[in-house]
Amino acid sequence: MHPEPRLSLESLLPPGQMITSGEGDGDVQPLWLSDRPATAGLWTQLHTEHTRSGLWPLLLDALDPDDDEFRPWGSGELMPERMSSPASHDPAGLLEEWWATYTAIDEDDDMLDAKRRLAVTAPFGQAWPGIAPARSAATDPDELAAEYAQAFLTDRPQSRLGLVAAASGSETLTVAGWCGPLNYDNDTAKFSAVIRDWEHRFGARVIAVGFSTLHLSVATPPMNEEDALLVAAEHFAFCPDNVWQGSRPYTLTAYAERITGAHSWDFWWD
Repeated sequence: MHPEPRLSLESLLPPGQMITSGEGDGDVQPLWLSDRPATAGLWTQLHTEHTRSGLWPLLLDALDPDDDEFRPWGSGELMPERMSSPASHDPAGLLEEWWATYTAIDEDDDMLDAKRRLAVTAPFGQAWPGIAPARSAATDPDELAAEYAQAFLTDRPQSRLGLVAAASGSETLTVAGWCGPLNYDNDTAKFSAVIRDWEHRFGARVIAVGFSTLHLSVATPPMNEEDALLVAAEHFAFCPDNVWQGSRPYTLTAYAERITGAHSWDFWWD
């Protein structure tokens, strides 16, 4: 796939280049990357135009902003050839499967014994509680996405602009061949399937992606304890490091309190 920027966008884009995947024969170019930092105004304009252009804008962060390679994007550490299709995965089934894996009792675990492991995911323990219900969005998801993009760039002004030929933000991760959760699952399409479901249930939008980080805006976050615990369980299944290695205390209940009413979700895989 060669997502060359359309002629109508050429006058808008800063200098940049197509990035070639490190896999295959060097003929797959899943991503266009700007040569210099992005601006919130351009991201918003491109986001508004994505239906017409067929290109989804991303704010791309690097493992080390001072590294000239701008890994993984500039270095081509992308593997779209290895990914399946998001459409071939059931998001609820994936979350339940991951939950079972990460809540399993491992008698040889010298970090978390059985009692402490069950305490992390209380009140559910090992029982999968099911997915959180959808809520109608009071805020326009795309307007909120633009606000979050501006806030993200204020915090990480070195982020560059990426363009991917995809119909939605969730699909960009698979099309680009992003490998952020590689230590847990090397098929990014599974994560895309879950995010696609969040796009529908919570008005989520993919805003920014780093080496092993992911940042979403969320139009309809959980607003009460019951819903927040269910969403927290989904987040734990999706990215257990958010809880295991997040801010103290390392429990689902504490994590649920942090995401209640929060209009952005951030994920990091160790």
